Amino acid sequence: MDRDGSVMAGDAEGGVRSVVRALDLLDLYDERNQRYTTRELVELTGLAKTTVLRLVGTLEQRGLLWTGSDGRIGAGPGLLRWARLAHAIWQVPESIRAIMRDLTVETSETVNLYVRADAVRVCVAQEEGPQRLRHVVNTGDEMPLWGGAASKVLLVGVPESVVRRVAAASPHGPQYLDRLRTEIAEAESQGYAVSHGEREHGASGVAAPVLGARGGPAPVAALAVGGPTARFTEAAVRAFSGAVREAALRIGRIGFDPASEHVVSDDKEHR
Repeated sequence: MDRDGSVMAGDAEGGVRSVVRALDLLDLYDERNQRYTTRELVELTGLAKTTVLRLVGTLEQRGLLWTGSDGRIGAGPGLLRWARLAHAIWQVPESIRAIMRDLTVETSETVNLYVRADAVRVCVAQEEGPQRLRHVVNTGDEMPLWGGAASKVLLVGVPESVVRRVAAASPHGPQYLDRLRTEIAEAESQGYAVSHGEREHGASGVAAPVLGARGGPAPVAALAVGGPTARFTEAAVRAFSGAVREAALRIGRIGFDPASEHVVSDDKEHR
């Protein structure tokens, strides 16, 4: 610290770096990768063993990680509180779920609701389609914004700096920026976006913006139907685009707005 008791810039930067490393370590865990050895964590993070041990120790003290009797490290019980908090905040109300179910019946495809979190999109709700062959996305999954119909919709109205970062992170590199700008502009002018095999070969989607009660060009969410490309013919896309736009408008009228009170008003849509 400085003489006046404030934290020096170097200490602050080191603290931020440690936080980022801890979060990156936690980000390695998901339903398919529930436990790791210390060696695996070192290999996956590229950090020194001493650094990994220090991070694991700190996260264990907070209950966010847990070392089993076999020495493998997994999620800790402290995450249950965070899970309850996230569920309480992000649980989509029944009135919006009903609209998503209606859209599933109308299109026979899986319906997802996405929000943007900086340079990724996160699925906050899903209604599965009735067909056996479908594109699987789990609630809570994060996906990059450089591909997919929902991504183009969610990038409408965002700062140029975010669009540049998204383009730079794509498999196409920074030269993808002009194409991405064009597709964002098309999504804004059309009121919906379509994608075929952009993020995953054989998967297609149609998405429309959900606008917030506060107005503004940037949507608060994207409503999307997704499934195998073989089912997303030109005729199907035309029908899907109209259905998705109408459903997104209905959700917007209810007032879905995760940036404030999540739902501004109750299910006045159904009164």
